[in-house]
Amino acid sequence: MNSNNTLKIGIQSKGKLALASQEYLYSLGLRFRPAGKNDLVLPCLNCGVEIMLLRDDDIPRLVDIGAIDLGIVGENVVYEKNFGVEIIKNLKFGACSLVIAVPQNSKIKNIKDLNGEKIATTYPKLLNDFLEENKIAAEIIEIKGSAEIIPRLKVANAICDLTQTGKTLKANNLVQIATVLESQAVLIQGQNVPLSTIKKINLIFNNNLVSI
Repeated sequence: MNSNNTLKIGIQSKGKLALASQEYLYSLGLRFRPAGKNDLVLPCLNCGVEIMLLRDDDIPRLVDIGAIDLGIVGENVVYEKNFGVEIIKNLKFGACSLVIAVPQNSKIKNIKDLNGEKIATTYPKLLNDFLEENKIAAEIIEIKGSAEIIPRLKVANAICDLTQTGKTLKANNLVQIATVLESQAVLIQGQNVPLSTIKKINLIFNNNLVSI
C-alpha cells in the first residue's frame, strides 16, 4: 500500500466495465464526484480511498507491482496478462465470453477444422492455451482491436474475441464455433499485501466504511 495510507483502487477509464465499476463502488458506500473529461483520479469524499482511472490492460500489472492496492478488471485480462495477482472476489457483472468465430460461409465448422488456419486475436496467450489443450496447430495473428473485420481483409480465417450478446458477430456475418473462456468482472489484489491494507479492504467490501 502507498505511503500516505490512501487505498488506491484501479478501474477502467473507458469501456464496458467503466461505469459498472463506478456504480459497484458507489453501492458499497463510497462517495466520489462524477469523473470529468480529463480526470484520472477520483478522491472519495467519505473515506481514505482514491479511484484511479486506467487502461484495463495496465490494471493487473499495477496491482502486481504495488502501485495500486486493488483493481477491478475482467477475468480475461487477468488470465491473459498472467501477472502475480490474486482474484479475491467475483463481482457478478460484466459477464462476457471469449469465443472463436468464423465467417458464416466458412469451411471451418468446428475447432478441429482450425488446424493449419490463421486466427486473429487480442488475446494470444488465452488462445494459445486453448489450442494447445485441444491439440490444434493454428497460427495466431496478434492484433490490437477490431477483430471482426479481419476475416474480410483475408488476414485470418477466424477470430478469437470477446462477445456479450453476439450482436457484433452477427452484424459482421460471423458465427461462433467455440468458447475459450467465460469471464466476468473481478476484484484483484497483489500477493504480498500488508495486513493493515487487508483489514481496510475487508471493511470496505463488507460495507463497514464507518470504521475506516
